[in-house]
Amino acid sequence: GVIILNGCYDKNVVVFDNVIIIVEIADSDEERKNGLMFREFLDENRGMLFVFEDALPRIFWMKNTLIPLDIIFISEDFMVINIEGAESCKTEPCEFYYSKRNSRYVLEVNKGISEKYGIKPGDFVKFYLS
Repeated sequence: GVIILNGCYDKNVVVFDNVIIIVEIADSDEERKNGLMFREFLDENRGMLFVFEDALPRIFWMKNTLIPLDIIFISEDFMVINIEGAESCKTEPCEFYYSKRNSRYVLEVNKGISEKYGIKPGDFVKFYLS
């Protein structure tokens, strides 16, 4: 099975078959609310991992998010549920992006990273969190 391991890397990383993403963790209400808002740049191999206490349907939007993103919804058992390509949104109304089933984790990376590295629904992912 897929597990969360500690101490294997000196940074928090999310590992797919073809790419390692260095992540910031958003695991409080405040961090999850702010997400990547107002950022003007995100390195290619970096992202933000949203960690929730439970697996529920998730809804994300891009208000005040300046960088187009891939929003990768991940299940409690570390499987990619769906990936939504999201455009930046500086003024409302902003589009909503939904998980297709219950999601406990959400990874945001630069738009196009999923396609570039072949990340797709059904893939399993590992987290190495320090």
